Amino acid sequence: QVQLVESGGGLVQAGGSLRLSCTASGSIGSLNTMGWYRQAPGKQRELVARINNGGTTNYVDSVKGRFTISGDNARNTVHLQMNSLQPADTAVYYCYLQRLGRPFWGQGTQVTVSS
Repeated sequence: QVQLVESGGGLVQAGGSLRLSCTASGSIGSLNTMGWYRQAPGKQRELVARINNGGTTNYVDSVKGRFTISGDNARNTVHLQMNSLQPADTAVYYCYLQRLGRPFWGQGTQVTVSS
C-alpha cells in the first residue's frame, strides 16, 4: 500500500508560522516529484508548491516569499515551511507524490489562520 502521512497542520494566528511534513512509504520508488495542493472552502483546489526530481521548486504566486518547500533527495519526505500566514491561507492541505505520471495523495491536513 502507498501511504502519505501528513503532519503539522493546526490553528495559528495571522503572521504566524507552521511547518507541514509528509512522509511517503510503500511502493513509491524514488526520485519522485512531491508537493502540496490546498483547497479552501468554496474555492477550487490549487497547487501551492512542488519540488521535482532535480530539486527545482515552484510556487503559486500568492505564497512566494512566504512558503518554502524542501525534501530529501529521494523525494520520500517533503516539508512546507509556511511563514507570515494569512487568513487566505486557510485550507485543507494535501500532500502529493507523482511517480511515472501516477499521483498519490495524502489524507489532507487542516490549516486554519485566524484573523
